[in-house]
Amino acid sequence: MAYNSKGGLPFESASKLGHLSLMNSEWITSLVKDFEAQYSSPSSSVTSNWTEFNSSAQNLIDQIWVVDGSYVPVQSDATPPKEVAFIKTAILNISEASLKNIDKYNPHPMDLQKIMKDSALFHSTVLPLRNIKSSKGTNFDTIRNIIFESIKIDENGEYFETLKWLAYQKWLVTPTNSPSFNCPFCETSLEFTADLEVMNCTTCSKELYLTDMIGFHLDMTEDKATDAIASAYMSIMEHLMLFTIIRLYWSKQDKSLFTNTLFIKDGPLSLNSQYVKLIPRIRDFLEFAKQQSVLINIIGQEKSGKFVDHLSIVGRYVKPLEKGEKLHYHVLSHDYVEKEVQDKPSTINYGERSNWGEKVLVKVDPVTELVINVPTGDYLDRKNAPLENELINLEVILNVIPHIVSRRFSGGLYPIELANGIASLSSYPSAKILQRLLE
Repeated sequence: MAYNSKGGLPFESASKLGHLSLMNSEWITSLVKDFEAQYSSPSSSVTSNWTEFNSSAQNLIDQIWVVDGSYVPVQSDATPPKEVAFIKTAILNISEASLKNIDKYNPHPMDLQKIMKDSALFHSTVLPLRNIKSSKGTNFDTIRNIIFESIKIDENGEYFETLKWLAYQKWLVTPTNSPSFNCPFCETSLEFTADLEVMNCTTCSKELYLTDMIGFHLDMTEDKATDAIASAYMSIMEHLMLFTIIRLYWSKQDKSLFTNTLFIKDGPLSLNSQYVKLIPRIRDFLEFAKQQSVLINIIGQEKSGKFVDHLSIVGRYVKPLEKGEKLHYHVLSHDYVEKEVQDKPSTINYGERSNWGEKVLVKVDPVTELVINVPTGDYLDRKNAPLENELINLEVILNVIPHIVSRRFSGGLYPIELANGIASLSSYPSAKILQRLLE
């Protein structure tokens, strides 16, 4: 391993002479030739499962809610460097009709401003990560309290009410206890009784918050935390903001609002690691709504990762290949995902713990392809799942996608572009401005 650059001295360049002897190996020589060979087309089993979309129904969607978030870890120039994470999430409401008046290639700034005026909600907070001392307690206590207060106070507690709504399944006639979790201090297994926001541990008597149930404390120690906690907080808030709108819709006697509304999340419909506690609750609600004949239109769009890479390979071989051909799509089964995308066997069914949406590959036209997630409600514990008719309102979703496609970015959806523009911390405000706040 080479020496790094420091103190004005150059870094050590790695020697290339050691590579020469490798070329004496017939296996390596063959590998280099194969690496340079033209890529062959994928097998027919990968390309033959695509379906032409033939719906003659009119687009029903006229309202769109889209959520996005960003976070920026910022270090000071002091020694040792102080580090905090700024986090921002936003949810934007736009009408499908307003998008028709936007130039998909070169949108006018005034047109964009008109769409976004008085139609966005924001949430932001800052979490200390390293070398920041608080007179009120340790870094561990500071982060726990900031998370609790940030969610509870913002928008008069609406996001916190959504956390309670999910945790206690308050759409039921009789709400339940929260998902179980371990006390952050003594690791006793606990549950919050329905509607509680704060309680004391039955073993160590420490005060606990409902936000502790989510599991943020597992990503930090007494003195520091990684930026993984910022990423997790952003993802949790995206879910809470999205389901706040869904909860408010659900509280109305007339559920027909769901028929004409599309909810979009930037990124997959999933949570990872200890944060999966909310996944069964989300699935249970969507299944409950489905049993009440209330079909909620939700998608997530993946813009990077294995599924996007897979689509970039197979997409060039499937229709539409010419302008004017109809949209095609492929609902990925768990078996397909394990064999063709992950390329490894799975000990449990794909997505059982972490996903509340299933993967669908969509090709709108010869140059526009995207990976979306669509919920099913209950998890489908079969290798051949999901079937097309098990995805909630897939036909309605595929019908609206061509109307909201952007032409500025490959596979872009215009609502996500707009939400990203107001949620991004890379430009609004810039990371440099945030850094000055630490100095």
